Amino acid sequence: MNSDPSQPPKFVDALLRVLAPGITMLGLACLIVFAVATADSRHGAQAAEAAFDTLREQALAEIPDQQDWSAGRKAEYLESQAAELGAPPGLIRIPSLDLTVPVFKGTDEIVLNRGAGWIEGTAELGTTGNVGLAGHRDGFFRGLKDLKSGDVIEVATLDGSLTYRVSEITIVDPEDVYVLAPTPEPSVTLVTCYPFYFVGHAPKRYIVRGVLEDGQPLMSGL
Repeated sequence: MNSDPSQPPKFVDALLRVLAPGITMLGLACLIVFAVATADSRHGAQAAEAAFDTLREQALAEIPDQQDWSAGRKAEYLESQAAELGAPPGLIRIPSLDLTVPVFKGTDEIVLNRGAGWIEGTAELGTTGNVGLAGHRDGFFRGLKDLKSGDVIEVATLDGSLTYRVSEITIVDPEDVYVLAPTPEPSVTLVTCYPFYFVGHAPKRYIVRGVLEDGQPLMSGL
């Protein structure tokens, strides 16, 4: 009988000797699995980043279809190419319009001549709530006039891509900013002036609302 209470019983000591190699191997296996998972995650993130960079470069290099643009808008688009805006943090893709538009932060003239602008105060790209994006009616958002309910709007960022379906198209007054209010479901709201072929400052706003398709994880935003 073991008389020293500070020492484990012999059977416990023997059991530990038997189990020690297995415990060590299990620990090593866990470390290997963790290392592989971490490496795979990094590789996946790098691949996603590379894919988005390629898509973004293609969107910036591609000359948009300008056949319906005004002469002034064409000139302003060319001038905007000289501006230093940095890399756009997102892209809008609308397959039914064969349209890919870079999304920049803000809605000043340079931004809206170069692409679409994220409306400050609305939800960030890829997050819950209502993401507001603006564009010129005689520029990148001219094609919104041809969108229909159920059409797809894709929003891509470095963190992935989300698919929205057009749920509502409305025409409102410029003061009707409620269209940019937070929504209970993740959504995207595209805003442009209306009528599309109005000469001068258009009196109305054309609003396209898209709702996120079910089952998609949200991203981290801009």
